[in-house]
Amino acid sequence: MNSRQIVERAKTVSADKNGLDLVVLDLKKVSDIADYFVLVSGTSNRHVSTIAEAVIKDLEGEVRPNHVEGLTEGSWALVDYGSVMVHVFHYSKRKFYNLERLWGNTHLTKTVRTRERKPKKNR
Repeated sequence: MNSRQIVERAKTVSADKNGLDLVVLDLKKVSDIADYFVLVSGTSNRHVSTIAEAVIKDLEGEVRPNHVEGLTEGSWALVDYGSVMVHVFHYSKRKFYNLERLWGNTHLTKTVRTRERKPKKNR
C-alpha cells in the first residue's frame, strides 16, 4: 500500500467517525520525516481515541503502524505509518500546537468539512 492510499483511507475513516477540520499536509518537498501528515480533530478525549483506533483497525490487514502514541490519554493520538503520520487532536491541543502553521511551507489540502459540533472540554 502506498502513501497516497494510506492518506485516502485515513481521511475516509476519520470522516466516517465524524472527525473535524480534516487537513492533509504534503511534506515530500520539505521534510524527510514523512511524505504526509493527516490532521484531524475530535471533540473529546474518547472521540480522539476512537478516530485513531478506527484508522488502525481499517488498515490493519494491509499495513501496520510503526508506532502508536497517545491512545490512552486521548488529547493527541499519533499513528505513524512511516511515510504517513496521522495526528488526531482534541480541538484545544490542535489549536495550541498548530501544525498547519508550523509546516506552513507545505502544500495543504483541506477536505470537505464534516458536521460542525461544539468541542467538549478536554478531560
